[in-house]
Amino acid sequence: MNRLAPPDYDPSLLKRPSRATIRRAARFFTPYKWRVAASTVMILITAALGIVNPLLLKEIIDQAIPDRDLDKLYLYVGLMVALPIVSGLIGIFQSWLNAVIGQKVMADLRCMLYQHLQAMPLRFFTETRTGEIQSRLSNDVGGIQRVVTDTATSVVANVAISLSTVVAMWLLDWRLALISLGLIPIFALLTYKVGRARREITTSTQRTMADLTSILEETLSVSGVLLTKAFGRQRFESDKFGNENDRLSALQTQQQMIGRWFLMVIQTFFSITPALVYLIAGREIIKGESVTLGDIVAFTTLQSRLFFPLGQLLNIQIEIQGAFALFDRIFEYLDLPVTLADRPHAVTLRRDDVAGRLAFDNVSFRYATTPLTPADGTDIDAPFTLSHISFEAEPGQLVALVGPSGAGKSTISLLIPRLYDVDSGRVLIDGRDVRDITLESLGQVTGMVAQETYLFHSSVHANIAYGRLDATQAEIEAAAKAAAIHDRIMELPDGYATIVGERGYKLSGGEKQRIALARVILKDPAILILDEATSALDTHSERLIQAALENLASGRTTIAIAHRLSTVLAADQILVINRGHIVERGRHDALLAENGLYAQLYREQFIQLEQPLVEELLAR
Repeated sequence: MNRLAPPDYDPSLLKRPSRATIRRAARFFTPYKWRVAASTVMILITAALGIVNPLLLKEIIDQAIPDRDLDKLYLYVGLMVALPIVSGLIGIFQSWLNAVIGQKVMADLRCMLYQHLQAMPLRFFTETRTGEIQSRLSNDVGGIQRVVTDTATSVVANVAISLSTVVAMWLLDWRLALISLGLIPIFALLTYKVGRARREITTSTQRTMADLTSILEETLSVSGVLLTKAFGRQRFESDKFGNENDRLSALQTQQQMIGRWFLMVIQTFFSITPALVYLIAGREIIKGESVTLGDIVAFTTLQSRLFFPLGQLLNIQIEIQGAFALFDRIFEYLDLPVTLADRPHAVTLRRDDVAGRLAFDNVSFRYATTPLTPADGTDIDAPFTLSHISFEAEPGQLVALVGPSGAGKSTISLLIPRLYDVDSGRVLIDGRDVRDITLESLGQVTGMVAQETYLFHSSVHANIAYGRLDATQAEIEAAAKAAAIHDRIMELPDGYATIVGERGYKLSGGEKQRIALARVILKDPAILILDEATSALDTHSERLIQAALENLASGRTTIAIAHRLSTVLAADQILVINRGHIVERGRHDALLAENGLYAQLYREQFIQLEQPLVEELLAR
C-alpha cells in the first residue's frame, strides 16, 4: 500500500477516468463561475459567427454571381470581411479571460496544497522525501497548468465549433454529412483507449520525475555536496542521476509517441474525405441532381472547419487523460488527514496571560511504524518511546533532561509544542491540556532552540526577526546581545544585513546556535525548550549564554536537554531518562549521592570539563 495514500485510494483508478477527480477539478472553477460563463458565451458567439462565411460563400456562388447582382455581392463580401474581424476581437478578449481564470485556478490549487502540507504533522515530513513533496508542488501542478489554462476552454470552443458546423453541414446535405462523419465514433473510441495508455505512462513519468527531484534536492544541497565530496562519491552520484535521467527520458519519449500512429491515420482520413465529397457531389451535379456548385464549396469549407476542432478534441482527450493522473497525485496529498488540528473549542492563549507552569501527567507515547492511514485505521503495536512520564516545572524553573542517546529526551521536548500528540496521559500548560489550545497560539507561547539549527537563506536580521516579525532593530539587537552574538554580527561584512547562506553555512556552528537563541529570546516565550542548544559553543560563549539564560529564566519555564555540565548544575530539577522512563529525579548533589545512572553519566561525560569551570559553576 502507498504510504501516503488516503484509505479509499485505489491505484487501479489510474486505468480509467475518475468522475470524482473530474468533479473535484471542476470545483476549482466555481469561484470564477461568472467569468467562465462569460467566456463560454463568447465561445458560442464566435462558433456561430464561424459558420456564416461558408453559407455566404454559397450565396455568392449560387446567387450573386449567376444573377450578376452587385449589391448582394458587396453585402456578402462585406460581411465575410467584417465577421472574422469581430470574431477575432471577441477571441482576443476571451483568450485573456481564459488566461486569468486558468492562472487563478492554478494559484488556488498551489495555495491549497501548500497550506494543507503546512498543516500536516511532523511525522509526514519525517517519512516523506523533501524532493517528493517539491515535485508535487512544482512538477505535478505545473504539469496540469496547460490543461487548466488552455484545454478546458479549448474543449468548449471545439465542441461548439464542431456542433454548429455539423448542423450546418447536415442542413446543406445530410448524405454528404454522413459520409464525412461516419467514422468519427470509431475514432473517438480508439482515442479513449490511447488516452488511457497515456494516463498510465504519465503516472510513471511523474513518479520518476519526483525521484529525480529528490536526488537533486539531496545531493545538491550544501549538506549533500559536503558529504559527496568528503567520501569521493561524485562519480557514484553522477551515475545514479544519469540512470534516473535516462529512465525519465525514455518515459517522456514513450509518453509523446503514444497514439502518434493513430493520430496519423485520423489526419490522413480527414485529408482524404474532401476528395470523396468532391467525387460524390460532382457525380450528383453531372447527373443534374439538386446539389449545386455552391453547396460543394460551402460544404467543403465547413468540412475543413470541422476537421481541425475534431482533431483537437481527439488529441485533447488524450491530454486530459494524462492530466487525470496528475490531478490524482495532487488530490492524493490533499486527502491525507490532518491528524494534528485544533479542537472545536480550542482556546487561544495570550503571552501575557501565560505563567508557564508545565506538567506531564502520566504521558505515554510511541512513534507509529505503519502508514499514515492504514486500511484498518489502526497502527500496528510499536514499542513505547515514553512510558508513564510525570513531572512538573514551575515558572522560572530550569528542568534538565539527562540520559543516554535514544532515551526519549527529544521526544519529551516535541510533545510540549504539540508537534506530536500523546497516546495517553496529558501535557498541561497552566493546567490546560495542550490539545485544548490552538496550535498557533501554542507555538507563540513556546520556543525551541534545537541542536541542529536551521537558518533561512536570508540576512541575519531576517533570521532573528523571524521570532517576532514586528520587532524593531533595537529589540533585535537586544536579543542578539542577550545571546552573546551581537559583537560577532557587527564584525560581519554587512552586519545585520549579511546573508547567512543556505541553512546558515556561512556561519560557524556556534554562531548559528547563538542566532537561533537570539531568535527565541526575541520571541519571549513562556516556555523555553533547549535541545542541546549549547552543544556547539566554546567555553567562553557558553558562559555568556548561561549568564543570559539566568536573567531570562525569571518568570519563564526552561526545559533543557543537557549534554553539558553547565546546564545540569544550574537546573532546579534534573530528570534522568532511560528507555522512555524517568528513572531518577532531583538536583545534582542528591543524584550524585544516589550513585545511580546520573552518577555514571556524570563520570563518563560531564567530568571531562575543566575543573576550574566545574568549581565556578558549583559556586553559583
